[in-house]
Amino acid sequence: MTQFLQATVAGLSLASIYMLLALGFVVIYKSMQVLTFAHPAVMLFGAYMVSYLAIDLELGFWVALAGGMIATAVLSWIAERVAIRPMVGKPLFAIAILTLGLDIAIRTPINNLIGVNIRSVGDPWGFGTWNVGGVIIQHRAVAMIVTATIVGTLLFVFFRFTRVGLAMRATAADQEVALAQGISVGRIFSLAWIMAGAMAALAGTFASSDLSGLTQSTYLVALKALPAIVVGGLDSIGGAVVGALVIGLAEAYTATYQGQYAAFLGGNFSQVIPYVVLLVVLLIRPYGLFGTEEVERV
Repeated sequence: MTQFLQATVAGLSLASIYMLLALGFVVIYKSMQVLTFAHPAVMLFGAYMVSYLAIDLELGFWVALAGGMIATAVLSWIAERVAIRPMVGKPLFAIAILTLGLDIAIRTPINNLIGVNIRSVGDPWGFGTWNVGGVIIQHRAVAMIVTATIVGTLLFVFFRFTRVGLAMRATAADQEVALAQGISVGRIFSLAWIMAGAMAALAGTFASSDLSGLTQSTYLVALKALPAIVVGGLDSIGGAVVGALVIGLAEAYTATYQGQYAAFLGGNFSQVIPYVVLLVVLLIRPYGLFGTEEVERV
């Protein structure tokens, strides 16, 4: 039981990071019907900015975190205005390819700035732990779970009960009708990218706060958020939360038990399991667990 609970805590920690990233993917998709592949680079940029402000400039973690989130939000806004906005109305595959180019354009200089050494983000919780009935709980894990829960709740309230959230939902449903109702669709697009950028910086900070620190390969964490949003449904906030939980827990349980019961699969099979879960869900529900099924009349 202790082993199971330990794996559950690890899974919830991973799910917290995936949730913050998945929510960013979904917010953009809900507003523009665009699946961005630039998010890994945006996350890496955010983590580097926090590290630079906290360690190089010695501004303190909380100031650095706020500054990193603001800087990443601005970067996302610029990317949307300069690269994505002119492509609105173009084929979706062309926009997807463009976001891949954005990923490379952002990640290449950031990799040069990070270098080959491991960087710290200067987080205050460090590697402290609590022992609860034999289960080791990291301070970092609690901070991640609490933060992701708060962000997810605030987003749910924002979309459900605020005028701007309603405008974003209307824009996602039909941009032309939203324009006819006086909604500034352009502002909605910008807001979606700003929100996604800030959450990506937060996720990147958490992903870089473990023993591995911030490295050039940290962006790979964001790639496992893609299965989370597809599993949950591309246009569902609740689906992003559930998808992140499914992927995070599946990865943690596989890492814990696979060596005992399926050693023939080799080491690090847990890194593959998010995509195995993705494949299984798509075979059963092509639109994800909570995604909106599109009906086309021929």
